[in-house]
Amino acid sequence: MDPAPSDSTTPPARRDEPAAARGARGGSALSPPLSPSPIPAPLRVASELSARFLLTIAAVSVVVYLLVELRVVAIPMAIALLLSALLAPLVSAAVTHLKLPRGVATGLVLVAGIALFAMVLSFVINAFIAGLPDLISRLVQSYQVTFRPLLAGPPLRIPMARLDDLSGELQRSITANIDVITSGALSTAATVGEVASGTLLLLFVLIFFLQDGARIWQFLLKAIPLAQRNRADVAGQRAFASLVGYTRATVVVAVVDAVGIGVGLWAIGVPLVVPLAALVFLGAFIPVVGAVLSGSVAVLIALVANGPVPALIALGVVIAVMQLESHVLQPVLLGRAVQLHPLAVVLGVAAGVVVAGITGALLAVPIIAMLSAIVRSLHAADEQLPHDINPLDPVHAKAGPVDPAQQHMLLRVAAGIGRKLRSPAG
Repeated sequence: MDPAPSDSTTPPARRDEPAAARGARGGSALSPPLSPSPIPAPLRVASELSARFLLTIAAVSVVVYLLVELRVVAIPMAIALLLSALLAPLVSAAVTHLKLPRGVATGLVLVAGIALFAMVLSFVINAFIAGLPDLISRLVQSYQVTFRPLLAGPPLRIPMARLDDLSGELQRSITANIDVITSGALSTAATVGEVASGTLLLLFVLIFFLQDGARIWQFLLKAIPLAQRNRADVAGQRAFASLVGYTRATVVVAVVDAVGIGVGLWAIGVPLVVPLAALVFLGAFIPVVGAVLSGSVAVLIALVANGPVPALIALGVVIAVMQLESHVLQPVLLGRAVQLHPLAVVLGVAAGVVVAGITGALLAVPIIAMLSAIVRSLHAADEQLPHDINPLDPVHAKAGPVDPAQQHMLLRVAAGIGRKLRSPAG
């Protein structure tokens, strides 16, 4: 007769399992009963979630603190990454189509970009210098005709003597605050030096990102465990593809905003059209907030230089261009490459301003777009292999298999239009 089965095969009892249930599934009657946990299950789950949440917040806080402390290095690197997403497709095209060595292609693209930036900056500065006397004369005339009677009338009732001596008041105010102005000038000089060193670091990092970006990425992947390396590689490449799509769309949107608002201001007769258009172009790189602020400056200049009616027309032009951007340009150009809710954009820009000022507002949305692409890729049930991803194509920012019908859609449409124009029937 076979011996009775040993108790060693009995599964271990759970801490919160009643004694009767343990006896029913074969537990030893001699073992002391385990009392259920005195902490209710909902409270236990809430405490575990809270502990994990606090650890996550602590880790994020440490990362943000280090980035703020090392902002002299972190900000140039982040801007260099943003510029590399804009320029890397040009370098790749020069290597592929012109058969240039990668170092030569990188140098040509950088030199051409710096030359173009210098030409545009020189044009804007010269236009500002040329249009400044006209703006000053219009401001003086507007002050004498419009704003001076308003300030002297109700409800302010400022005496005419003070209004006539406005330049003297300004000079006395400057003399009284000369110490503050001097300290501000010194801090500005220090900031200029910091910006100059940051710019040199940015160019140095940008050169290596464009030249050896793939090798740098493969080196960073060695820190990922081998079992998860492919998924991390795919997620990183999709994040860079999302950044490429963001930079392309932002540049096109900024050009359309600057041209649209600039043409509207020129038609109204507002002075300093070119500098204002350049300001709109730069402001468009900060989503939502930048366009609103730069457009407000244009409307304010139109108000003080041309009067209320031209200012209302300028406001209508700014609103029309903003609507075109929000409802046509961004959905068509960004597409599925950057899937961000407007609330996430606004909150991200606000957080960036709090952490790093204007630079934080500029970098907040690209960082959120990259993090969103990484999360979507890591959570995708079916992902491609790393060699199937093209990080320079924004179509590959979407997680999962890429729809071939979406690849290079604009190029195929343009080619189809060209074939129709070249055909005899066209």
